[in-house]
Amino acid sequence: MPVDVLTETVIARPRDEVAAYAADPDNAPEWYENITSVRWRTEPPLGLGSKLDFVANFMGRTLSYTYAVVEYGPGRMVMRTEQGPFPMETTYTWDAVDATHTRMTLRNRGEPSGIAKVAAPMMAAAMRRANTKDLARLKRLLEAGGQG
Repeated sequence: MPVDVLTETVIARPRDEVAAYAADPDNAPEWYENITSVRWRTEPPLGLGSKLDFVANFMGRTLSYTYAVVEYGPGRMVMRTEQGPFPMETTYTWDAVDATHTRMTLRNRGEPSGIAKVAAPMMAAAMRRANTKDLARLKRLLEAGGQG
């Protein structure tokens, strides 16, 4: 059973500002509750082909995975795992609602295998809860002007 989780929020900041902050891997541990570290495999800045190692705590386990940026543009970024517990694709989109508000979506899609396949429905529910919290944290950070 595939996992496909889509969450979204509207942030009271301009699109370019939200995208610049959210797409910067160095900011991920600040707004993603489960991500404990990010290490660049390729030289910054972020762009098509960039590779990053993430370490996350999820459902009681420490997960290490490598993401490659496969699409990168002003309103969208897509990363896919090259190494990790199971194939996963993460998509960010940023759409201007107006000059000062941005709708950000976060989508995680993957195909668990082995024992993880049995836990796919639980994983999807846990992912949805985590993503909802993460977007709420991102919204609070950016609307409070706490970004770097």
